[in-house]
Amino acid sequence: MSKRALVTGITGQDGHHLAEQLLENGYVVYGLIRGQNNPKRAAFEAAFPDVRLLEGDLTDPAALVRAVEDSDPTELYNLAAISHVGYSFKNPSLTADVTGKGVLNVLEAVRVTGRAESTRVYQASTSEMFGGLDYNRPGSGYDEQSLFHPRSPYGVAKLYGHWIARNYRESYGMFVSCGILFNHEGEHRGPEFVTRKITRAVARIELGLQDKIVLGDLYPKRDWGYAGDYVRGMWQMLQHDEPDDFVLATGETHSIEDFLTRAFAEVGIDDWRPYVVQDPAFMRPAEVDILLGNPEKAERVLGWRRETSFEGLVSLMVSNDLALEGAGTR
Repeated sequence: MSKRALVTGITGQDGHHLAEQLLENGYVVYGLIRGQNNPKRAAFEAAFPDVRLLEGDLTDPAALVRAVEDSDPTELYNLAAISHVGYSFKNPSLTADVTGKGVLNVLEAVRVTGRAESTRVYQASTSEMFGGLDYNRPGSGYDEQSLFHPRSPYGVAKLYGHWIARNYRESYGMFVSCGILFNHEGEHRGPEFVTRKITRAVARIELGLQDKIVLGDLYPKRDWGYAGDYVRGMWQMLQHDEPDDFVLATGETHSIEDFLTRAFAEVGIDDWRPYVVQDPAFMRPAEVDILLGNPEKAERVLGWRRETSFEGLVSLMVSNDLALEGAGTR
């Protein structure tokens, strides 16, 4: 009998990769989406006609109960969230309701439908929970035992989701694993995120479609990996014998300046400074200077490995955007 998976946030970057992987592995896949007006619905249905879409929202407990009952999942991947850090400062209440309390609603839907013992749950935690100040900076990288100090409403909401997931694991014996994923990007990343904003702009500049790219702070460093590698790690967590928390990361950091240098080099531009404008409007009230992860546990326990280098990631994203933007000019 085929395994059945329910994926919230399935129209996002990670959902796209996960849908591909689960279908390839023979799963019956259900995806939770927010109603008929979801702008990504048509494109997703065209790309994944075999995924069965259910309507619901993380803020609606009754809809989540219906989704769990209709899909009867052996595995549930909770990827849905208000996931843009900058946006979370502008809409902290909504972020708390969706990204934080929404996790509780998902777990309760599994529990109250009598599936606490039969459904394995993956909770998408995040490196933004670490945040970090002077006393809490990574040395060899944050791991599963490192201190948390979130620096945004998004990070705070994710930390609630992380701890309520652990609480349900400990209180009800549920198989709930939390993936503490560091920044992961790729060709399906939304254009509102800085990495995709950069690669899309580089492609458009190369094609003569725009002249400048407007950014905020260029100095923060992030541990950037490829989303496809990280989604494989999510799946591995739910195949493991015991539920647990796992950091997925590359173990190296690069600044936004580094990303700009690599992206512009893909189109033969050595000096990106004439093309970049900094705008205070894109500066955050509180910034995280550096995020560095230590994936040793996931590598040792799960056998997980990242396969795509930083250079390979940037090259993939620029090539993808050159093809997309070039197609639009023909």
